[in-house]
Amino acid sequence: MVKLFVGGFPLDIEEIELAQLFGPHGDISTIKIVRDKKTKICKGYAFIEMADRSGAENAAEALNGTMLDGKTLTVNINEEPDIIAQPLSVTRNYVRTFDSQKVDIPIAEVRKKRPRRVV
Repeated sequence: MVKLFVGGFPLDIEEIELAQLFGPHGDISTIKIVRDKKTKICKGYAFIEMADRSGAENAAEALNGTMLDGKTLTVNINEEPDIIAQPLSVTRNYVRTFDSQKVDIPIAEVRKKRPRRVV
C-alpha cells in the first residue's frame, strides 16, 4: 500500500467526494481526513492509502495542482522512512544496539506524571 498526502481542498469536503475524485486512478484502501479533535472541523488535508504504487502515481500526477471549488489541490506520495531492523534494548538509562559495535547512548530520564484530579 502507498500513502498519498492530499492538501488544499475545501474544508467542507467529505470522504465520499475524495473517493469519487481518486477512485478512477486506482483502488483506494483507506481515506482519513484530518479533523480538529474538539470541533471536528476539517484541517484541510487528508491521507489516502492506495492498493498499488502505479495507481498512487497516476493519481498524484493527474490531480496535483488541479482546482476544486476554487482551491488548488496538492497531492504527493508520502514516503515512509525505513523501519530500523535492529532490535534495541533499554537498560539502565542507556540504549544498546545489537550490531558489530556496541554503542551506549544516554537517554533522558522519564518523569512520572501527576495523577489527574477527580472532580
